[in-house]
Amino acid sequence: MTNLVQFPGLGLSFELNRVAFSIGNINIYWYGVCIAVGLCLALVFAFRKCQEFGVDPDSMVDVILIGVVLGIASARAYYVAMAPFEYESIWEMLAIRDGGLAIYGGIIGGFFFGGLACKWRGVPVLPMFDLTAMGFLIGQGLGRWGNFFNQEAFGCNTTLPWGMYSEATRNYLMGSTVTAGKGVTIDPNLPVHPTFLYESIWCLVGFFLLWRYIKKRKFNGDITLRYLIWYGAGRFWIEALRTDSLMLVPSIGLRVSQLLAGIAVVAGIAGEIYFTHKFKDKPLMTKLALTAENRTLLKKSGKTLAEVVPAEVDTELLASMSREMFLAKTAELNREVKKSLDESEKNS
Repeated sequence: MTNLVQFPGLGLSFELNRVAFSIGNINIYWYGVCIAVGLCLALVFAFRKCQEFGVDPDSMVDVILIGVVLGIASARAYYVAMAPFEYESIWEMLAIRDGGLAIYGGIIGGFFFGGLACKWRGVPVLPMFDLTAMGFLIGQGLGRWGNFFNQEAFGCNTTLPWGMYSEATRNYLMGSTVTAGKGVTIDPNLPVHPTFLYESIWCLVGFFLLWRYIKKRKFNGDITLRYLIWYGAGRFWIEALRTDSLMLVPSIGLRVSQLLAGIAVVAGIAGEIYFTHKFKDKPLMTKLALTAENRTLLKKSGKTLAEVVPAEVDTELLASMSREMFLAKTAELNREVKKSLDESEKNS
């Protein structure tokens, strides 16, 4: 399970073992470790930033669990559905430790099932989508390194200094159905584009840009649309280099992933234009997050939030306010709601 990976133009070589470590007879692969690390860092970011988006961290836990589990299931289902070969058994379809997760399936499943979970747990959907988009960029940026350890998801030949070569890339290009642009000749004995690296860098740069933009966002869902534009644009050109794509129009080299990427970019740009115009000169106000307990008590009381808190207590803040201000004002609001509802219950 080892590969000698070389970067001839840089004079570098690495002996890579796909197995990170073993627990008894169970091998834990680097592919899974990379995804897990990306997921953990995305969770750290989400829990640190959630109250600035008006999302209660405790309620968010259920949304994340459902979104992650069903997002991974969707990523695998998409991969199996689009694979250019047939699986021999249901167990092969379910085996993800060797690789085989399609990011588009994960994105679609994560947003869809996560959105349903938001409705169930009373979490604001669009702010949660904005947090999720940022988390996707972290997870994708780090998770792509699993492809490096598996020596998969690489591109066509290149003479650039960072061109990559290994027996795994050679064997794949010699023994598999290879997709390449019209007029592109593939030589298995020459270095290839490390497209996993391109996508990793693209996603991490995108995360940094959107992180800098958080306090400047104009409406809920703004970051989600910008994520679609950024990731779609990157995936469109990176996908054109890959040799394992599902072709949609072979005569012009158009792949299924490029079509989806193009749709994401167009939809994102159209959404940005429309909503930026709609909310022009209207600063984004973020509703402060109530705890799950307070939401339940408020609903049980039959009262509105305005009826249970003093007028001087803030229930929303400008999205541009500091994290410290959000934490302080959210805590104050929840104290006042709990106090008021407890007093009403005692007097009833």
